[in-house]
Amino acid sequence: MNRRHGAMTAGVILLALAITAALVAALAIERIEGAPLATGGSEVIEVPAGTSFAGVATQLSERGLVDQPWLLRLYARWKGLASRIQAGEYAIDPDTTAAGLIQRMVDGEVVQYRLTIIEGWRFDELLAAVHAHPAVKRTLEAGVTDAEIMAAIGRESVPAEGRFLPETYHFPRGTSEVDILRRANRELEAVLADAWQDRAPALPINSADEALILASIIEKETGLAEERRRIAGVFSRRLERGMRLQTDPTVIYGLGEAFDGDLRRVHLRTDTPYNTYTRHGLPPTPIALPGAAAIRAAVDPADGDSLYFVSRGDGSHVFSVTLEAHNAAVRRYQLGQGD
Repeated sequence: MNRRHGAMTAGVILLALAITAALVAALAIERIEGAPLATGGSEVIEVPAGTSFAGVATQLSERGLVDQPWLLRLYARWKGLASRIQAGEYAIDPDTTAAGLIQRMVDGEVVQYRLTIIEGWRFDELLAAVHAHPAVKRTLEAGVTDAEIMAAIGRESVPAEGRFLPETYHFPRGTSEVDILRRANRELEAVLADAWQDRAPALPINSADEALILASIIEKETGLAEERRRIAGVFSRRLERGMRLQTDPTVIYGLGEAFDGDLRRVHLRTDTPYNTYTRHGLPPTPIALPGAAAIRAAVDPADGDSLYFVSRGDGSHVFSVTLEAHNAAVRRYQLGQGD
């Protein structure tokens, strides 16, 4: 009887221990999966390459986000997740649980940064913005040439100007400027190829590259959506008739650092490869980064008979069919001489 009683007592104790362990485990799991981390706001944790999950748990403990790192390690091992975490930065929001954070690390849902490339930027402005971004890793040496940059993204012998699509790009910390430029170039080439494929018939341009050059001029001439195709129509008709484009942005681009912000008559007479007052046809390269809308306008110009336009000074333009009407518009809107 004593042996049987002892065995029964031991069994009861083991069962109690098992129940207690199960309850503790259930409470631990509930805490890890249900209770938010001890953060007072949004934070970011960085997991360097090669970091073990034990290192992650220790970092969370040192920052006061968890008080039992050993429990977190046991949970991750039990779930089979400890060896699957990925390097990177991870956001911790006020409602983020420990389990949710671990799953983000397993899925590689790293913090994404933004870089917006603006329509009308020159390539040097784009490059400066990329290099100034705190999350971008600089891999190109100072003083690298445009040609070397294009070679680095796999576009040897292609001019850099105008070859990157203005858009907002998202990327994790540590992305190189080469990777960002390569991506923006591929986006531009895809948009340009699609637009050229769907181009209107009988255009006065002969290639997608020429369409890109024309689009860059359109981009610099207007930011109004309703005017892009009208301005494209003016330029197309001038090209068809062998007229010079006579567009100020190309002159300014050709002057480079010599331009002081005040475009004068002497500049219009100063010949450069980009001066469309002294030379016929398109300039040799784009003069800026055109957006997708400007590219589409370049290959689908609006019908009409206007050959001139002049700025009203408010961002919009007056379009004219004859030089006489154009000169009258110039006197009114540019010289302030009334009708």
